[in-house]
Amino acid sequence: MTEQLGTDPVTALQVVIATVGMVLTLLVLVRIVGQRSLAAMSAADLACVVALGAVVGRTMLLAVPTLVTGVIALVVLFGLRWILSRVQGTRPGALLSPRPVVLMVDGRVLEAAMRRARVTDDDLRQRLRLAGFTARTQVRLAVLERTGQISVVTAAAGECEPWMHEDLPRSDASA
Repeated sequence: MTEQLGTDPVTALQVVIATVGMVLTLLVLVRIVGQRSLAAMSAADLACVVALGAVVGRTMLLAVPTLVTGVIALVVLFGLRWILSRVQGTRPGALLSPRPVVLMVDGRVLEAAMRRARVTDDDLRQRLRLAGFTARTQVRLAVLERTGQISVVTAAAGECEPWMHEDLPRSDASA
């Protein structure tokens, strides 16, 4: 029983390294796959996330977890989350904080932006329907946000206040 509660300094360091490595790997993979993967999940997505969590958890805990290695992994995870939240807040557009992507302007779908953001026409149509739009001409602006959600501004809203698009890429900010 005491073996399950404790750990030695070498194992503790291994847990820290494994936890940092797994979190950074996950962040890079999400960045490669696209922030859209963070948004609404299908049943298959949920199954993958649960399985991924099990793999990541076991890897961080070196496949033979003890109470202490579990606590170390949790402390490192919370510490990393705190550090990453500070980095995201100071470096927009960096690897950890992708810039929003303008997908539509004044009813016109921006195909190149859609491809770059890995957003399909079906994804965009679904979001527009969920927001109650019945025609593309009703859309002033559609943006893939940092969270992976698509936000939509109605054409009836008129001109956007400059503050509303300060975080958009300059070429898209005129929207």
